[in-house]
Amino acid sequence: QVQLVESGGGSVQAGDSLRLSCAGSGGTFSNYAVAWFRQAPGKEREFVLGSSRTGGSTFYGDSVLGQFTISRDNAKNTVSLQMNNLKPEDTAVYYCAATERKANLNKPSAYDAWGQGTQVTVSS
Repeated sequence: QVQLVESGGGSVQAGDSLRLSCAGSGGTFSNYAVAWFRQAPGKEREFVLGSSRTGGSTFYGDSVLGQFTISRDNAKNTVSLQMNNLKPEDTAVYYCAATERKANLNKPSAYDAWGQGTQVTVSS
């Protein structure tokens, strides 16, 4: 089972950009689809973006189309989330997740491995 560790969160102003990284260890990273989720206080965990095992396909959540991009490097066991033009409503804890499943990849229940989360705060 792969273990995941996120980094790169912080506090920024609206309109700024931020890049989150997730490092995997303990498994064959290319066996896993990976995704970013986020959870704001009092809200359910929300799917942000996902990447297929090879990185050839990207799956978008409804709220970030065109604003965020995902990239992965299987040689380095890393996946990144580039967030541009951040808004206060993007404030949340962001989680990296990985799964060997092939269905329902926009749902938290499909993922077995989770990072500890990293806080992103966007002020207006």
